[in-house]
Amino acid sequence: MISGYNISSKQRNSLFGKVDMVAMFLYIAIVLIGLVTITSASYDPESDNFFSLSHNYMKQALWIGISAVVVVVVLLLDRRLFHMFAIPSYVVGVGLLIAALLFGREVNGAKAWFEFGGFRVQPVEFAKIATALMMARVMSDYSFNIKRPIDLIKVGAVIMLPFSIIVLQNDTGSGLVLGAFIFVFFREGLSKYIYFPVIYTAFLFIVALIFEPVVIFTVLLLLFAGYSYLKHGAFIGHLRFVLIILLASILLAAFTSMSGYMALMISSLLAIVVLLFFVFKTHTLSLLWPIVLFVYAMIFVPTSDYLFTKLEPHQQNRIRIFVGMVEDTQDMGYNVYQSKIAIGSGGLVGKGYLEGTQTRFNFVPEKHTDFIFCVMGEEWGFIGCFVVVALYIALILRLMRMGERIKEPFGRVYCYSVAAMLLLHVIVNIGMTIGLMPVMGIPLPLMSYGGSSLLAFSLLIMIAVRLDASTSDNDMSMGV
Repeated sequence: MISGYNISSKQRNSLFGKVDMVAMFLYIAIVLIGLVTITSASYDPESDNFFSLSHNYMKQALWIGISAVVVVVVLLLDRRLFHMFAIPSYVVGVGLLIAALLFGREVNGAKAWFEFGGFRVQPVEFAKIATALMMARVMSDYSFNIKRPIDLIKVGAVIMLPFSIIVLQNDTGSGLVLGAFIFVFFREGLSKYIYFPVIYTAFLFIVALIFEPVVIFTVLLLLFAGYSYLKHGAFIGHLRFVLIILLASILLAAFTSMSGYMALMISSLLAIVVLLFFVFKTHTLSLLWPIVLFVYAMIFVPTSDYLFTKLEPHQQNRIRIFVGMVEDTQDMGYNVYQSKIAIGSGGLVGKGYLEGTQTRFNFVPEKHTDFIFCVMGEEWGFIGCFVVVALYIALILRLMRMGERIKEPFGRVYCYSVAAMLLLHVIVNIGMTIGLMPVMGIPLPLMSYGGSSLLAFSLLIMIAVRLDASTSDNDMSMGV
């Protein structure tokens, strides 16, 4: 034994002396708030047996007990096992997704569930854990560099394989959660400019649903003129260039059989050829970016309608409602409409526990699952919602802090992956209950009713806590 490092064996082996108790408290608080809220959403005053397993809150309580056992087991495991079994768990996770696609039960249009003795299990929840572990394993390899294309393709393939299967299951909402890993890439050094095409594509997709292509490209041309002015101070010259394009488009549409859209496309293409010649002749390469973006828009916007038609009818309707193309308070938009009424009626302090009229009288479907946040909003008001959101933010920040203090890349990548998935779940779920996001069927982590979701998130978080505890192991062995 080295002098000065006389940590006792009892202290080194003390489970609760090493885990992050702040993270544990936040986890337990959210789970208990979820159980209380599910009880309110599911409570039937006319039921003869409050403790019957036929009630959703009792089933959730049972799953909390199972999750508690799993939590203790995970915290007692050797941290090296998570690295060792990352590949096998990924293979099993993908296998379960394929099995659910082939043999699973269809629920709400998604063939993504197994059912055993009245209990449903959704494999995608556990596939998220396996994907996070596998991504951490790949990105922790000694030679890995996120800026190297081959390594980026490698880790991208790890995400795209389960994502593709989930989309085939018609569970696009769950698949989009895997997109949260892009935040991890940013933390590990991927250039921020890689994210712009994703944001730009999403923007074009939405505006293409709302506006005519002619309007979109006219606005893009004007923005291009503004960009040119900021870069080179030649606003009048570039504005004149844009007006010539628009005039040529009007003449083509007026004196030929072309549509306004086609005339604008032809005029723009000819103008871009001339502009490219000008760019390379004068070496004003800063103008290449707007040209590339404009050409990409020309290619993508016409195909956005085709992509939109490939979505399921209910997904199309949800997007139309979200972007404000249609008003629907009775059919597809009913849930969101009633949820907003419930949250708004809660006011500052809410109506009180078990006193929510919108939720107690079943005006809000799925109030114990995807729309559980509106129960919180109606019964506990703005203050209750603020507390819940604050707990989630604190847990996410804690996971990020845990990732930063873990000295090896496997644990850091995994902790950030968990934080990213939690963040996306919270934003999307709360966003859809207040009408800021389209309805995707994504649960509120640890709060929404569902055994597989609760167990999976418990595993997801506790693996991060255990990896962080290994940092305490190392610190204690060094006398820190």
